[in-house]
Amino acid sequence: MAGYEIYFKESVWKDIRRIAKADLKRILSRIERLGAEPRPSSCEKLSDQELYRIRQGKIRIFYSIQDNELTIWIVKVGHRKSVYR
Repeated sequence: MAGYEIYFKESVWKDIRRIAKADLKRILSRIERLGAEPRPSSCEKLSDQELYRIRQGKIRIFYSIQDNELTIWIVKVGHRKSVYR
């Protein structure tokens, strides 16, 4: 099976700038692993949208999967307190 291409929504770069540098490396590594396994056992599908969520510490990563195009779009990245608003 071929790997998925990962794309970032434009607003995600603004979200990433707010994250502490110490956590950023782990978060980007976690996002990179989605290319090989877009639905890891730790992911949860959000009930009201066609989005999935994974956790990295207190940070939440929301993403969308397009299986027919083999792409993953990172939609939102942020602290658990503010990401659900």
